[in-house]
Amino acid sequence: MNPLEHPDTLHLQAAQGWIELGNHIEANAELENITASLRSHPDVLEVRWGIYYAAKEWEMCAEIGAALVRLAPGRPSSWRHLAASSHFMKHTRTAYSLLLPALELFPEDWSVQYDMACYECVLGDLPAARDRLKKTFELAERHGEGTKAADVRSIKLMALSDPDFEQLWKEIGKI
Repeated sequence: MNPLEHPDTLHLQAAQGWIELGNHIEANAELENITASLRSHPDVLEVRWGIYYAAKEWEMCAEIGAALVRLAPGRPSSWRHLAASSHFMKHTRTAYSLLLPALELFPEDWSVQYDMACYECVLGDLPAARDRLKKTFELAERHGEGTKAADVRSIKLMALSDPDFEQLWKEIGKI
């Protein structure tokens, strides 16, 4: 799909800024300024998913996640958004299943590994979650962040503040 162009890129950036400021209503208003035919562009849908995430509208998140997987299957975030939507609806086993293809598609992406570790931990498979977290940290260290600025230390801190990893909090520093 072609990239968005001016002025649509400005509206997309403004919407992202509103999300970062915690105002998903203004973010949504900015997306409505994007050319109507481009509102289903994956970049726009990614931000739209963030808006519905902020509003805790999990079913809408799931619909957008499914659309992202159809439109942009080459993005790890598409798969992660789809799976996370199920997880937030308390369907973690489904989230796990939905994310499985992403493990094969993106074996070097630490964020896919992290999310899968999260689901394994919630499902009670602590040995698998430990191994997957270790792999997450190794991938982040080996490949850097790529699209996101973080390091292994910040990923460990993220896991230590993630209630889904509560069963492993005492061990995360040693992994």
